[in-house]
Amino acid sequence: MATPHVLLVDDSCVDRLVASRVLKSCNVQVTAVEGPKQALKFLDMENDVQLILTDYCMPDMTGYDLLVEVKKSPKLNHLPVVITCTDDVPERIKKCLDGGAKDYIIKPTKVADVPDLLSYI
Repeated sequence: MATPHVLLVDDSCVDRLVASRVLKSCNVQVTAVEGPKQALKFLDMENDVQLILTDYCMPDMTGYDLLVEVKKSPKLNHLPVVITCTDDVPERIKKCLDGGAKDYIIKPTKVADVPDLLSYI
């Protein structure tokens, strides 16, 4: 199987670094960007991203806003989106899952999360 490619979206450089290292240690190709606008720009170019892993709490646009944009785009709506956050807020989790997210995981991203993430590809 080819190396899976994950687009990691997080405004925290520490969280981006942690998640990138975890994913890369599991032989996953990672493209990391600071926010949803950069993610949409990146996705607009030809690419081979197979999963979007996005933080929920970011300035300007939330991870949920990114999820909505991806799901309404005919070019992108096939991509699985997983939301991450430090907060365990049941209403937010339900909103994200109802909006089309495959999962909602609590940060930090751990090696134990990776098999589940890859199962959505």
